Order: sequence, then C-alpha cells, then structure tokens
Amino acid sequence: MIRVLSVASECAPLIKTGGLADVVGALPAAIAANGVEMRTLLPGYPAVLEALGKTKTIAKYDDLFGGTATLMAAKVAGLDLLAVKAAHLYERVGNIYLGPDGKDWPDNPERFAALSKVAAEIGLQGAGGWVPDVLHGHDWQAGLMMEYLPDEGRPATVMTIHNIAFHGLAGAEKIADLHLDPLRFTPEGYEYWGKVSALKAGLMRADRLTTVSKTYAAELMRPEFGMGLDGVMRSRRGVLTGILNGIDETAWNPETDPLIAPYKTLKGKAANTAALRAEMGLPEAEGPLCVVVSRLTEQKGLDLLLQALPTLLERGGQLALLGSGEPSLEAAFRAATRDPNVAVRIGYDEALSHRMIAGGDAILVPSRFEPCGLTQLYGLRYGTVPLVALTGGLADTVINASPAAMAKGVATGVQFSPITAEALRVALDDLCDLYAEKAQWQKLQRNAMKQPVGWDRSAAAYAALYAEVLGR
Repeated sequence: MIRVLSVASECAPLIKTGGLADVVGALPAAIAANGVEMRTLLPGYPAVLEALGKTKTIAKYDDLFGGTATLMAAKVAGLDLLAVKAAHLYERVGNIYLGPDGKDWPDNPERFAALSKVAAEIGLQGAGGWVPDVLHGHDWQAGLMMEYLPDEGRPATVMTIHNIAFHGLAGAEKIADLHLDPLRFTPEGYEYWGKVSALKAGLMRADRLTTVSKTYAAELMRPEFGMGLDGVMRSRRGVLTGILNGIDETAWNPETDPLIAPYKTLKGKAANTAALRAEMGLPEAEGPLCVVVSRLTEQKGLDLLLQALPTLLERGGQLALLGSGEPSLEAAFRAATRDPNVAVRIGYDEALSHRMIAGGDAILVPSRFEPCGLTQLYGLRYGTVPLVALTGGLADTVINASPAAMAKGVATGVQFSPITAEALRVALDDLCDLYAEKAQWQKLQRNAMKQPVGWDRSAAAYAALYAEVLGR
C-alpha cells in the first residue's frame, strides 16, 4: 500500500471554483483500487468546516503565519480529509481566492504558504500516526511545500500543473514572512523576475512533475503556452508526465443523474433538450442547440465565440450559456440575448450545468489553451457533441469529424485550428452541416457516449508514477 497526501486549495464536493476541485475530489476513490491510500489536505474555509461533522484534532499550532491553527481529521463525502482550521487565514465569506473587490486577497501568499507548511510537516512527522510515502501538490497553492522540505530525509514528491497561468507570485520583501531560505532566491530556485513564485518552487524541487494531458505537457515547453516558465519545463522534461484527467462517472451519468430526466438512448436525450429550451426561454429551432458552461475569460476563447456567433444563428442554431468572469464578456453575452435564440445565465449553478449538458446538442469549448478540460468529457458522456479548439486536453480527448474519421466511424466531435474567430466560424458551419444529416449526427453522439472518460486508466498511471518515484 502506498500512502499519499494530496494537497490542494479546493476539492469537490466541499469547495469548488473550477475543474481542479473535481480532480482532487475524484482521485482518492479512483486510485484506491490501485493500492494507493490517499488523504486530502485542504484549508479550513467556512464551507469545508461546515461539512466536516465529527472531527479529530491531530495537531495545534501556536503561530501559523500570524495566528493559532488546528489540524483536524474527518471522513466526509467519501474522502479521508485533513483540514487546517485557521480563522485568520481562511474563515472569510465569498470567493476563496478573491476579496469583495474582485482582487486577490493581499495575504494569499501567507494563506497558501500555511497550507504548504502544514503539508511539509505531515510529510516529515505524519498526522495522527499516519505517515505519507508521497506528497502530491496541486498547482501553485501547494508549491511552497517543496521549499519547506529538507534536502535529505524527505518523502517523495509529485507536483501537478493544472494551469500554469497562475504562478502564486509575492514580492521579494515577503521572503522572511514566508519562512523561505533567502539563499534559494535564485533563478535555479523560487525566484521569478525578482519575485517569489510558489509554482516555480514546486516545479524546481518536486521529484516528478505531471500535467493533465500529454498535449499540454508538450505545449508547456513552448513560449506561447509556458507563461514564462517554458524554460523551467524544458529543463525538467525528463521528469514530466502528461496524465489525462477523468470525470466522476457516478456524478456524471445520464442513466442515473438525479438532476435531469435520465436517459440511456438518444430518444431519451430529446426530452432534456425540450426541457432546456423551455427553461431558458428558447424557441424551437432547425439547427443545433449549443451550450457553453465556462468561466467567461479570453483564455476560454469566448471573445472568439462572440465574433463567430452570427454564423451559428444564421444557420438556425441556438446558444445557451452559463458562466461568469470578465465583466466585459458578461456584458457582451447579455447583449447577445437580444436575439431570441440566445439565452444567458450569469453565475454558477451545478444543477443547471447538468441540465444544460444533458439538453444540449453540442457543447462549445473554443479555448485558446486548455490543460485538460472537463466540460468536453461531460459532453461526450451525455452524447452532447463537443466542438473544441485543437489544444491541450481538447486535442487528446475529441476525435475530429474529418472525412477519414467519419468513414471509419470513429469521430466524436469537431476540432478547429488555428484558434481564431474565422476558424471557429468554419467549425460552426461544419457542425451545422453534420447536424443536418441526422444519421451521421446520431452516429457522432453514439460514438461520443462510448468514449472512456472515467478515471480507470489515469488512476493506474498515477499509481505507477507513485511506485516509480518510490523506487518500487
């Protein structure tokens, strides 16, 4: 049995702002069958503390970056959970990363340094008698964990990049406050253009690096995708592995989903499409009902969708969108609802996301970069044909409906490249052409529903990686 401590800033179903939480929440159960016992360390946000129920106190801290703290253990939502209760750091209302002004909490470096510090101590001393063999950190919020471990006598370490765009930067004046070794503030250490980079700290010192698709692993070594860390990634290519994310096939199962009208066949899916149109106030249409469930950012290519949207509408298609993000994009999509075939809901609604993916004919993911992506996997599972940009995990999970793939009967969606508004217009035209031919469209849907999108293969790959880093 390999014991792994997974360290992250969010974890579904307890606290979620994006796909990171889904991965962190699903991996422990998925990997258990591979001889891995995984516990998850989280900050004690209000939502996490509320969900804990019966807890056991593991450790107390007189001064954890400015205040007292407690490490608590609990079993909740199928997870073996460790939570850092520190009111001065985590017990705040609203977004876990952003203050009421929409900007990062100014003490985010200390908040997640505290998480990393506790993780390192667990790695060295254990927690309640449980000692991990491997520390597995996720994104920049766990990056400083690697700096708090000694060079010798440390557990094995793995660092996963879910999105390299976020570095966890802090000014150099915080080196002492963050309890960092000033001698390691160098280009070979955690220094990044004169600042502390929590992500770089993890990338430079972890024994193994992973990211969430093979294509994204290759892209990270290129300047246009590496976000200033492409040189670091090239220097560490020998320890980098791309492992695709999976989805929770229990939570996302069209046959048993309690949030929709369950279906096994495409005939059953039609009832969800009709229900979604009614809920969103959309009329009947000749073209496909396309859905978007996403953060509204330029990374997600949604400005490109706004430019290409007239093509979809001219072909008799419709758009239903759920998301929030950049105010300019929120305003632009609200304005697009002047067309009766466009419906927009600003915000996040888990139940509505299920109804949209079940009811949509196609799901649009035009991201400029996408490490893995989960919504296209939900779409595949529900027979909602993905239209995706040719990048990252989107390239690895969707088989383009090229003439050859259609002839062989293996296509599952539509890909477009380059990632421009004009290429997206062409792809939307292709999508509408496919939709107009009902037999080939239904073949695409059935192919999509057959695709493996769960955790089996990926969990086995993580287990093999843990064994490798331990020399087993």
